[in-house]
Amino acid sequence: MTESTRETERKYEVPAAGDLPSLSRLTGAGGGWSLADGGRHDLDAVYYDTADLRLLRARATLRRRTGGSDAGWHLKLPLDEDTREEIRAPLGTNDHGNPDDIPEGLRDLVLSRTRGARLEPVLRLRTDRTVRELLDADGGLLAELTLDRVRADSLRGDRGRTSWTELEVEAVAEEPAATVLKRVEKALGKEGFTRSDAPSKAVRALNETVPGALPAPQSPPGTPGTPGTAGEHVRAYLTRQVRAIVDLDPAVRRGLPDSVHRMRVACRRLRSCLRSYRPLLDRGATEPVRAELKWLGGELGAERDQEVLLERLRGGVDAQPGELVLGPVSARLQAWDVARSAEARDRTLAALSSPRYVALLEALDRLSAHPPLRPKAARKPAKVLPRALGKEHDRLARRVERALGTPAGPERDAALHQARKAAKRVRYAAEAARPALGGTAKRLGKRVKAVQKALGDHHDSVVARETLRRQAVAAHRAGEPGFTWGLLYGREQAGAADRERELPELWRAAERGAPRKARRS
Repeated sequence: MTESTRETERKYEVPAAGDLPSLSRLTGAGGGWSLADGGRHDLDAVYYDTADLRLLRARATLRRRTGGSDAGWHLKLPLDEDTREEIRAPLGTNDHGNPDDIPEGLRDLVLSRTRGARLEPVLRLRTDRTVRELLDADGGLLAELTLDRVRADSLRGDRGRTSWTELEVEAVAEEPAATVLKRVEKALGKEGFTRSDAPSKAVRALNETVPGALPAPQSPPGTPGTPGTAGEHVRAYLTRQVRAIVDLDPAVRRGLPDSVHRMRVACRRLRSCLRSYRPLLDRGATEPVRAELKWLGGELGAERDQEVLLERLRGGVDAQPGELVLGPVSARLQAWDVARSAEARDRTLAALSSPRYVALLEALDRLSAHPPLRPKAARKPAKVLPRALGKEHDRLARRVERALGTPAGPERDAALHQARKAAKRVRYAAEAARPALGGTAKRLGKRVKAVQKALGDHHDSVVARETLRRQAVAAHRAGEPGFTWGLLYGREQAGAADRERELPELWRAAERGAPRKARRS
């Protein structure tokens, strides 16, 4: 059993005196603030990682800690610069510090980072902690200031040792954490405290016991304001999407809201980028990855599509006046969803637990670290990226024109769906090119997004109508009224017709937004 909390904290180097900051500086920072004694604790933590430190390289830590008020297993995952999610599990009944004692749930949550490699003890930290509680004028807890005297022992072959003293400031109040941390930092600066460069104690310990064990992170190439080649810009985009998949994996496993959708979108963005920028990449290396991303997106799609469809159908029912909802409509929808959702959830978890998924993670790690760039990738982005955008835009144009020229019916529905997929590829290609092309790519992406949104709503209506028809048939067989199902079907049909009428104008705007080199180049 696990529980999750968020911690927002900053670490500081302690001046030569090696003590907590003065009371007057801190309490004066907030007007009415005060400090209270939070006690002293002896903490003993063993950190686990793979032999090549995959967790720490991915900004995560897994430890088994005794002492203090929160003894147990702690998995920390990064959220932003100052905030991490901490997932806790209790110590086992047969817990001797052996890697086999790591709770299975935590093993699953680090899989996207370890990629199945064995976890082993890599570091032991023993900390003498002195705590002060920062209180507001009403006695409410704003933050905890902990002075940590740390002794670190590497448990790897080098057996190095180090020690240091640091100050941790963790914001815990409902008041915006950034405000509290900013005021405290200003007061600390006047006392000679400076921000630590190390993101965690574990990273600092390893870097001091084994210099170079964890290379300093580098800014991704191709970021805004950074000159670079076309290949560097594409690589930066690929790296962001790979990181998104890795970071979202624990959330998907726990069923957190919107996590499946976001992970599926990251898969689509990766697939689209690998296709749109084929001239820059070795297709022999990227096509197998695209195929596996399609597989993963399909496995995630069952759960996500069910979420979207249920929300749409429930919204349709809730929007009707009570007198127009005849029969057990909501109950039938709920029973239908329970069966389908459970099956879709099982499918998601099975995919994430499969050797095929681990192999894909390995392939994505290689792709991000060493993208298979072709000679053309060394050219300037302004010369290469617009041409790739142009090809995707031309493909979208052909599909939209084909759909608009197809008579109403199932064939037109299918053609509009194909146009929708092409619109997504243009959007994602524009996203990747935006750091290099600026406003041109931004405008194109924005206008194509409007086309995609209309086509997406149309496709969702097609899927919803088929589900409504099936529910109406089932209701009829059970002797229930079919009126409401028919009413909802008609509303969906009318909405789809509206989207089709809007499409020509939306498409004309998208064509006007295309860059010059993205017009039938």
